[in-house]
Parts: sequence; C-alpha cells; structure tokens
Amino acid sequence: MKFKTTIAKGAAVAALLFAGAAQAQDNLRLGTEGAFPPFNFIDSSGELAGFDVDIGLALCAEMGRTCDLVAQDWDGIIPGLIANKYDFVIASMFITEERKKQVAFSDPYYLAAMSFVAAKDAGITDFSTEALSGMTFGAQSGTTQADFIQAVYPEADLRLYASQDDANLDMASGRLDLMVGDTIPLSDWTLKTDDGACCEIIGEPITDPEFVGDGVGIAIRQEDTELVEAINTALAAIIENGTYKEINDKYFDINVRTMKAE
Repeated sequence: MKFKTTIAKGAAVAALLFAGAAQAQDNLRLGTEGAFPPFNFIDSSGELAGFDVDIGLALCAEMGRTCDLVAQDWDGIIPGLIANKYDFVIASMFITEERKKQVAFSDPYYLAAMSFVAAKDAGITDFSTEALSGMTFGAQSGTTQADFIQAVYPEADLRLYASQDDANLDMASGRLDLMVGDTIPLSDWTLKTDDGACCEIIGEPITDPEFVGDGVGIAIRQEDTELVEAINTALAAIIENGTYKEINDKYFDINVRTMKAE
C-alpha cells in the first residue's frame, strides 16, 4: 500500500510539472524600447504602453499565448533578442537587409518614413550634401536615421543619442541644426508638445528603401520559424477582424499600414 501511495504522489507531481512546463511554453516575452511615443513608452503608472505594445498584446491574444513585456534600451534590442532575453521584438523596427542578417522579420505591420526637423526660423530649403555639409545633426544611436545621415552627409557633425527623447531635448535647446527621425513621432512632437513648438518638419519625407527598408516589422530569432509563421497568421487575423483598426485609431488619424487617411 505504501508503494502504491508513493507512485500516486509521484504521478501527481509529474502531472503538475508537466502542466507547469506546458504553461511556460504558452508564455512569450515581448521586447520593446519604451522610449518612442506614441509607439512605445512608459505611461503615468510606470507601465509599458503604446501602439507597438497594444499590437503585440493583440497578437499574443490571437495566438492564445500569454505575453510578458520586457523593456530594453534600443542599442541592445537585437542583441537581447539573440541572447534569448525575450522571444520577439515589436519596437517600430525598419525591416532592412542589414538587420535580416541577424534576425527574421514578420510581415510589415505598418509603413514608415523619416523626416528632417529644424527650428522654425532655420530657413533650410536645400537638402543637398553640399548645402548641409558641416551642420550639426542629431539622431538616435543605432537607427536607420543615423545610417542615413552618415551615408548622405558624411561631413556633418553627427551627434547620437540613447533615445529619441534625448535628441528632441537637444533640438529644443538649440544644440542641433537638424534632426532626422521617424515622421509620425516627430510630427506628434512638433505639433502636440510644448518643447516641440520650437521646431517643424521640413523637406520631403525620406522614403529611400535603403534606409526605411520594406516597412516596419516584428523581429524574431532566425531559428524560430514556427513563431514567425504564427505571428504572421495572427497579424493577418487582427487586420481582418478589425482589432488592428481599433488600435490604430486609438493613436493615429491615418491608417499607418498605408500612411493614408481613411
């Protein structure tokens, strides 16, 4: 009888361990930056929030998975994914050939362009390499915006920042002649914030595929092919069932999948 009781207890423990392992496998870790409003930011309660976060959580719900949020500085966001700190990254990351060498990407979940920002009285109308040579540019470190400035304006004084907010601060303080960043966040900053009132978006949007890639995608480790497929299936589903539009309309006046008003 004692032997049978031991077996029964062992079976119960095994069942609990199996259930725990299954539950752990159902959990995913979503990595994002938390410093790129309105796409990802820390809200007034200290929680990660924004368009990227809401889309990521909607994808998790569609996949039937529980997701934990992980904040990561931009410079370390791809190394953190490769090091298994989280399972996928949704942080407004352009899909570029260079990044494809390190990670896999989902289908694009929105389109994006980059823009120049300058002080309202700057009077800059010529954006040629020669005209802007020697000017002081600002951009977030490790971004395609920084790559663009280095490639097109090699003689510029480029200052790199840990976050877009840090770059905005120096732009507002008059320490930069120009700044390059994603169009939508910079539009929000210049039109909807007090410190951004100093400045305006100038020139045409920068849409060169060499720098903006094939849109904005979700980064996944290259070996996690099943997760790539699952995320793509879930993305198509939330677009089809209207969840994507609800989230889009919470943050934007345009459809960011097409960059057009509806």
